[in-house]
Amino acid sequence: MNLLALPAFADNYIWMLHDGRQAIVVDPGDATPVLQTLQAQGLQLQAILVTHHHADHVGGVDALRAATGAQVYGPARERIPEPLVRLAQDDTVDLLGLRFSVLDVPGHTAGHIAYYCPDLDGAPLLFCGDTLFSGGCGRIFEGTPAQMLASLDQLAKLPGNTRVCCTHEYTLSNLRFARAVEPGNQALRDYSSHCENLRAQQQPTLPSHMALERDINPFLRVRETAVAAAAQGFDAQVQPQDAVAVFAALRQWKNDF
Repeated sequence: MNLLALPAFADNYIWMLHDGRQAIVVDPGDATPVLQTLQAQGLQLQAILVTHHHADHVGGVDALRAATGAQVYGPARERIPEPLVRLAQDDTVDLLGLRFSVLDVPGHTAGHIAYYCPDLDGAPLLFCGDTLFSGGCGRIFEGTPAQMLASLDQLAKLPGNTRVCCTHEYTLSNLRFARAVEPGNQALRDYSSHCENLRAQQQPTLPSHMALERDINPFLRVRETAVAAAAQGFDAQVQPQDAVAVFAALRQWKNDF
């Protein structure tokens, strides 16, 4: 199975999986790079997976559906271009001989979902939209800090070798913030150097891996003493034992960073 990150706009990735004949894509904000890749590689688009309703994730859905006849799958509780199969927690989708489980991950938007495949060529795979980024997480536009933390906690429990397919190349800016939160984190410093080298060569930093994110991502580390202390340093009213308050402070700090 082939996993491709198709660049779109300034910093989006449209993820494509294909077996040499058929393909699926995730969050196609723009139809053009998808259609170009399908034509160049002689692929038929079988399905479109959507994680949430923002335009940079759904803008190409209608054109791709019209051009290819692909079936669209998306969140049950968001406005997504019809027709589509609506999905929620514990639903499954079978595509390309793979089974994807649907996870409800509200926070960035109210009905955001993610797609998890427990075994793709020997390792799990996660399409997480704008909920989890490498070294960071999405802004909270429609949900609450408690919802977003619960969503991230759910993702963080996935196996450590899960490949994390985020939809934006935000890694370097996220890691600059992460180092401000946790300057003594050696794994974070090492990963930052690695990602800086990748970007210098115009290579994507993604996919990441869940074990790595648990080690370096402050939004998955709100219960770590150093991270909680840093959040309290940003907002003196934060109680370090209150994970939601720590998370909310970190998210506000990142918004202003």
